[in-house]
Amino acid sequence: MGGVTTWTHQMAREFTARGHRLHVIGITPAPAGRQHEFPEPLPYDTTTLYDAHPPQVKPLRGLKGKLNAAERRRHAARAAGMRERADRMSALFAAARPGAVVIVTQVWAMEWVALADTKGLLVIGMSHESYEASAASSRLARVKRHYRDVDRLLTLTPGDADQLIRAGMDNVGHMPNALPFMPSAPVPREEKVVVSVGRLSHEKGVDMLLDAWAEIASRHPDWKLRIYGAGDEEQSLRRQTTELDLDGSVEWMGRTNDVLGALAGASVFAQASRAEGFPITLLEAMAAGVPCAAFDCAPGVREIIRDGEDGLLARLGNAAELGGHISTLISDKELRDRMGDAAFENVKRYSADEITDRWEALFAFLER
Repeated sequence: MGGVTTWTHQMAREFTARGHRLHVIGITPAPAGRQHEFPEPLPYDTTTLYDAHPPQVKPLRGLKGKLNAAERRRHAARAAGMRERADRMSALFAAARPGAVVIVTQVWAMEWVALADTKGLLVIGMSHESYEASAASSRLARVKRHYRDVDRLLTLTPGDADQLIRAGMDNVGHMPNALPFMPSAPVPREEKVVVSVGRLSHEKGVDMLLDAWAEIASRHPDWKLRIYGAGDEEQSLRRQTTELDLDGSVEWMGRTNDVLGALAGASVFAQASRAEGFPITLLEAMAAGVPCAAFDCAPGVREIIRDGEDGLLARLGNAAELGGHISTLISDKELRDRMGDAAFENVKRYSADEITDRWEALFAFLER
């Protein structure tokens, strides 16, 4: 899904280029409209375990649950399907021995991996979200249950790792995402355009960005907000745009597989997410040399943006403050050029080579 799929295939390409043999195993196909486009043929094998999403089940609580025959049948069917897919993974793992490493990118997938035979393999679990986002859902309990005995549990930042250690986990490390690309020079930053890239969903906060833009547009009527992305909230966001009288200054661009091309027409990048892990879109914008204004919604955002040096951070949910930061960058070309150039240099610490080196060092450490 989304950024995790992007990360998975990027790192698969990086590892393959280093001589590692890769096999990407997906649990389910992508939902309709959410498929990623990748070059064919891929330089590594892929397998998807289900043809469709496995059946949803409800908890069987108390006597009423025990007497619910239909729900018990759904539970039994799901469990049988999970065992069948786990056996298929066990065969793939057996073919990969000796010396194989299983990297589980989502705790949801660990529910299948835990049923498979991983004896003699290194198992690395990952959480691609902040500790706060995980704790606000059922996922933290699953992280603690399913990742407790893996060889290493990786978070995206040291801060998230520290919180998991305080929560009782003793196998925790951290590993940031890598840059998907690194241009040779910053983009021109000549157009009067603010760009946002991301899924049109509640967590990405585009509704708050539109609220902020309503004030910005009145002060900078010659600037445009260009939104790239698609999602369940698109129609409601378009209605909000009309209600705020912003149809003349907001451009809906749809999904794009050419993020660098989208950023080439930007002078400012805006991110209004309510929750993030280690957002790849921020890495991409900084790699393009576009200064960012974003909500300080997660440790990963603070790790990427050095507030006041290569971007500007606003308090989470404070649309007026975010709008003020965007307006500051719009109004001051010298500032946005200085911050954009600083972003272009600073983000190189997350280059694909640097992060792949860190992964290989981790493999070597765990194998000792």
